[in-house]
Amino acid sequence: MTDLIDKNSLLSPASDAPLVAILLCTYNGARFLAEQLNSLEAQTHQNWVVIASDDGSTDQTLEILRQYQAKWPAGKLTIRSGPQKGFCQNFLSLACDSEIKADYFAFCDQDDVWLPAKLEVALSNIVANQSDGVPYLYCGRTKYVTENLKPCGMSPLFVFPPSFRNALVQSIAGGNTMVFNRPAKNLIEKVGAVDVPSHDWWFYQLISGVEGDVFYDRNPQLLYRQHEFALVGGNDSFPAKMERIWMLLQGRFQKWNTQNIHALKQVNHLLVKNHQEILKMFELLRGAGIKDRFRLMEVCGLYRQTRRGTFSLFLANLINKI
Repeated sequence: MTDLIDKNSLLSPASDAPLVAILLCTYNGARFLAEQLNSLEAQTHQNWVVIASDDGSTDQTLEILRQYQAKWPAGKLTIRSGPQKGFCQNFLSLACDSEIKADYFAFCDQDDVWLPAKLEVALSNIVANQSDGVPYLYCGRTKYVTENLKPCGMSPLFVFPPSFRNALVQSIAGGNTMVFNRPAKNLIEKVGAVDVPSHDWWFYQLISGVEGDVFYDRNPQLLYRQHEFALVGGNDSFPAKMERIWMLLQGRFQKWNTQNIHALKQVNHLLVKNHQEILKMFELLRGAGIKDRFRLMEVCGLYRQTRRGTFSLFLANLINKI
């Protein structure tokens, strides 16, 4: 399937407000997609376009997208085919596409609900704090809700500053919360679609690695739906915590780190000098003896954002699964 609207038809509605390109990825998301699209329509910041990359849906997802495409003004929603290599590569295919042009960019999952001021809050933060030519990433907490949008908790509150030392061992926020500026988009275009476990973790690593700015908003701006078909869900329940420990013991965290390190080494020349050294020590740590592993972890200054996360990191290092 080719693009149903040419990428060059992305037009900004007449407005002095900055244009936001919402990068929506879909795959068999018909059950909740309309609610998400309605929440985009209800945004207080109205100067946006949606680029929806569908990864081969076999349900009514494409039909729903076409209905909204017909309903909304021309150029408001573009539908295209994804690479069909999983959610991460689908999102990266949008983020790395130089033909998608806007002032700001926002990742969007198919099954969430955005609170009305989500874009307005994110843009206000970025505009007030960004520096010329410096990549800026806004992200934050989420409100967990059930399939029927009933509150069921919050994502963990992180209090330590975002940094490359944290990003190497933890993803600080979901891609569904992320909004970023044009220098950040230019950076990811330059890097291209690398093989990493998750687009949001990769963005955090890359932007912090080049000493871009990362802001973590403690006030949630979206409803993060928890359901059995979600590819990635909240991890604050007891079963989720136990699953994370099991994944660590089985070497999943180790495998993810291997992928991330390989990708970071490909862009090592873009990292600031200090972060190049931290990355080198992090790689050495993973093959060292137990005493050297803990010494190198301290030298690297690696940290996670919660006590449970700190324990998991200590355990991973102890059993050589980092």
